[in-house]
Amino acid sequence: MCGRFILVQRLEAIEKRFQVEALADFPLEPNYNVAPGQYTAIISSAEPRKLQLMRFGLTPFWAKKDMLIINARAEGDHNKENRADFSGAKGIIEKPSFRKPIRSQRCLVIADAFIEGTTNEKLSKPYLVYLRNKVRPFAMAGIYDTWIHPVSGLEISSFAIVTTTANSLMQKIPHHRSPVILSPSSEKKWLNTDAPLSDITRLLKPYDAELMNAYPIAATIKSPSATGPSLIQPTGPPLEIEIEYKNTQYLTKKGMGNPKTSFHDHGEETLLK
Repeated sequence: MCGRFILVQRLEAIEKRFQVEALADFPLEPNYNVAPGQYTAIISSAEPRKLQLMRFGLTPFWAKKDMLIINARAEGDHNKENRADFSGAKGIIEKPSFRKPIRSQRCLVIADAFIEGTTNEKLSKPYLVYLRNKVRPFAMAGIYDTWIHPVSGLEISSFAIVTTTANSLMQKIPHHRSPVILSPSSEKKWLNTDAPLSDITRLLKPYDAELMNAYPIAATIKSPSATGPSLIQPTGPPLEIEIEYKNTQYLTKKGMGNPKTSFHDHGEETLLK
């Protein structure tokens, strides 16, 4: 599963990378621990040229009460053993909570990195997983829905991250699942509601492990209220040796936030990459 991720990019960088526009007062602040129930930046298939805020944790439109479904399994009820080599049917298209969103309500979940724990110890033994060569931000495949509170009439738009089988890097953590990370060339297809469903389900595959890496971090991040750059400080070496060793800024905090509203000097940080 993928229950935590990081987004600390400047708003300008997100707009440029995804060719979208946000409102002048878009409330984006650096978040080193995006947790279920929190609002974060997404791009929806309904408005693919706009940056929106949506709640992490999906509630289906038909639900009788508010829910927080954070992940949607690409295999649905298939592959209950979580076999990494599973290549069968994508049962997500059959699940009641997901069969409508996967067809017409898809979104890009924007992140700089995501947090994953081991299968058994979960976030008591977390790892920060990132894309090599400073590829950030990137997009995870998401689906969304809008639920109306039966008493107050309040509308809540929320999303879940689509997960798939573990690639070789995720197996080294070890963890049995991975979020679906979309390549830039696949992002427009994911948002295109006219695309055949078979084309969409073909995107639900693990990302190339050679383009990823991970390092351990402190279990402090398991608390949804934990915040700040100290959460991503490494507590050990990366899982994979990278070709070049040098100190480099991984997630630079200077000036991150919303440049359209204010400037926050968060200082500098360097991590071993």
